[in-house]
Amino acid sequence: MLKAVILIGGPQKGTRFRPLSFEVPKPLFPVAGVPMLQHHIEACSKIPNMKEVLLIGFYQPNEELNRFISSVQQDLKVSVRYLQEYAALGTGGGIYHFRDQILSGSPEAFFVMNADVCSEFPLQDMLNFQKEHGDAHSFIILGTTANRTQSLNYGCIVENDQTSEVLHYVEKPGTFVSDVINCGIYLFTPDIFEHIGAVFQKNQKELMYSYDRDEQSNGWLRAEVIRLEQDIFTTLAGQGKLYVHKTDHFWSQIKSAGSAIYASRLYLNQYHKTHPERLATRRDGGAEIRGNVYIHPTANIDPTAVLGPNVSIGTGVTIGAGVRVRESIVLHGATLQDHSCVLNSIVGWDSTVGKWSRVEGTPSDPNPNDPYAKIDSETLFRDGKLTPSITILGCDVTIPSEVIILNSIVLPHKDLNRSFKNQIIL
Repeated sequence: MLKAVILIGGPQKGTRFRPLSFEVPKPLFPVAGVPMLQHHIEACSKIPNMKEVLLIGFYQPNEELNRFISSVQQDLKVSVRYLQEYAALGTGGGIYHFRDQILSGSPEAFFVMNADVCSEFPLQDMLNFQKEHGDAHSFIILGTTANRTQSLNYGCIVENDQTSEVLHYVEKPGTFVSDVINCGIYLFTPDIFEHIGAVFQKNQKELMYSYDRDEQSNGWLRAEVIRLEQDIFTTLAGQGKLYVHKTDHFWSQIKSAGSAIYASRLYLNQYHKTHPERLATRRDGGAEIRGNVYIHPTANIDPTAVLGPNVSIGTGVTIGAGVRVRESIVLHGATLQDHSCVLNSIVGWDSTVGKWSRVEGTPSDPNPNDPYAKIDSETLFRDGKLTPSITILGCDVTIPSEVIILNSIVLPHKDLNRSFKNQIIL
């Protein structure tokens, strides 16, 4: 019997995802037409003997999260539960805190996945790899190859080329260590809790020594904050217990809104294999579809519109005559009026783009000439100026007719009256 744990973080995370994370928890943001988390759970549901998927985070349970869990359980026929941390406990602390729930029913192994990654999720490949490498008690990290420069932004893995054993692990090194990086997807056996428990005991001892000097500290909380990457993997490396399974399937982080558009493109392309029914096709008298496009059945689209490639249209969206949309996500209830143009942008919930207006951003795609390039999580500002990136319209933004919004971020509930370029509109 197997289980899966998805680490979804909490509201203090996802700052680079604003203003979109103001309206919906980042893990529920729709990517390629379905919530980000649903891609993880769909992959889990295809694994034989998958008993349960546990979501661990410190979001307050809310109606949206409860509705998502109820819907995904019904659709995918897999048990999904949310376990709320009392504070941010780190990637290792969260699973250690809820170890009894994870181990309930005696699973022989369990997956741990970060919510903010986009992947083909080769979970069955990882199970097969675990049987072939090491022993039944070994732990597996999913790895992929990055270019030398970008590898410094990830956890880097030095492996034994013959056995795939992890010999050395460094999280975000200062200098080049390896071009094999950690994908944030793991396969553990219950033995992992012995190693996490040892770190917890060590943290507690250190706190006992320092407690007298820091009476205000919450000792229990600080002892329980444990990071899989820095606290566990660095120690396990070289002990014959940790292995890396390298994948050449697609993988990307989803840290910023720009990376959500790139992730949407990757998932839309995968739908040809996994969910062809989600891809729109041109019908007689319907809008022109170019490339991979997802359109929710409730959207109302004029037959003279041109959509694609890599477009996702949400529930209740209205698209007028002559509208052009490319490389964009248009969210629930938005309206694109006649002859407007939306390129490399996210149009927020219930927003309106006026007639003949143009909303355009600059894509932050990986270098197409480098097969190992990953998407860069750009800082918001560089040299005191806003970094050119995709344009984001927050919830309930109104763009008037005949204006241009270029490389800008518009916070929710704004009613604009002119064009903007390279600005954050508060």
